[in-house]
Amino acid sequence: MLGPLLRELTPQVVAAVTRRYGDFAAAEDAVQEALVAAAQQWPASGLPDDPRAWLIHVASRRMLDHVRSETARRRREQDTIADAVDRVDPVETTAHEDDMLTLLYMCCHPALTQPSAIALTLRAVGGLTTLEIANAFLVPESTMAQRISRAKQTVKKSGVGFEMPSDAERGARLTAVLHVLYLIFNEGYAASSGPQLARVDLSSEAIRLAREVRRQVPGDREVTGLLALMLLTDARRAARTGPGGELVTLDDQDRSLWDRALIAEGTQLIEHAFAGGAPGPYQLQAAIAAVHDAAPSTDETDWAEIAGLYGVLLQLTDNPMVRLSRAIAIAMLEGPERGLALIDELDGDERVRGHYRLDAVRGHLHERAGDRVAAIRHYVAAAARTTSVPERNYLVARAARLES
Repeated sequence: MLGPLLRELTPQVVAAVTRRYGDFAAAEDAVQEALVAAAQQWPASGLPDDPRAWLIHVASRRMLDHVRSETARRRREQDTIADAVDRVDPVETTAHEDDMLTLLYMCCHPALTQPSAIALTLRAVGGLTTLEIANAFLVPESTMAQRISRAKQTVKKSGVGFEMPSDAERGARLTAVLHVLYLIFNEGYAASSGPQLARVDLSSEAIRLAREVRRQVPGDREVTGLLALMLLTDARRAARTGPGGELVTLDDQDRSLWDRALIAEGTQLIEHAFAGGAPGPYQLQAAIAAVHDAAPSTDETDWAEIAGLYGVLLQLTDNPMVRLSRAIAIAMLEGPERGLALIDELDGDERVRGHYRLDAVRGHLHERAGDRVAAIRHYVAAAARTTSVPERNYLVARAARLES
């Protein structure tokens, strides 16, 4: 279980070391060296009493080596840094939550293009792999690796300081910050790869940071909408997996397991946000989540309302996954054949051409239409493309059930 622990601690340690030394790119490299050292030493020696402090200490020594090589002529500064490394800084164990928020805003700096800022922040704050970030952006992994590398160099050259920006600067970076939190939450709620359906550490951290951002800008309706969306979605988490960690779809979930307190909080937030005027994308998605959460079953869901909300959302964002979700809602209203026709229109969109979700939804709609052969074909195709083990197992089981 060492891997998940190191993955969870990485963003916190990067934030702490960046705060201490002010060099994000060098701090990330130093932390990577500390992680390698931990992976080599901890299995034999056992976990230290404070793994996070251990990583910060080792990464700081790596940073000290870096500083020495870069500033060999400034002996007095070297001594000051060495003293800092050799003592246990009490701030390091108490300020990491504020560090994370500061790192979030720092990586969303206007010196970067918004896509690059978001990609870099997902790496630094969310601890996502390059492949996971590429999946979120619907681009090849190699493309995303280049984008992140360029972003790190841009931050280094810009001399961005590790400090919370002013109110005006935070406002300029807010759109990118919200997008980052949205993607971190999504990866945590439904991991794009690996053996687990969800990564609760990511979704919980995204919710915590969204609460902090809303505390700073309580009047921003999109911030409120994003927090509401997270709460209304996370409320279903306990019902999404079975006893063995297997995927349970929305149709089959035990809705008595849904967290009614989170639903109530999220619903109150979105109602408050909607009262302020025309809604933005996060508010619309939260409203859709609220309709789902209010329904006693799939068949009793207000699909007309959901389809209408997706229609409005499409006027604000050209997102193929939104089109796919709208096709599902329309299929529930007008029949699976109508939904399949809408999905066929997505085959011309290179962003999602061949994406496993298109085959997964086609399999579901063909099954509803009674075409078992087509349903099996698409379930098998989707299973071959997904990198999520629980989703693959679900799709394979679905196809096997239809074959029996």
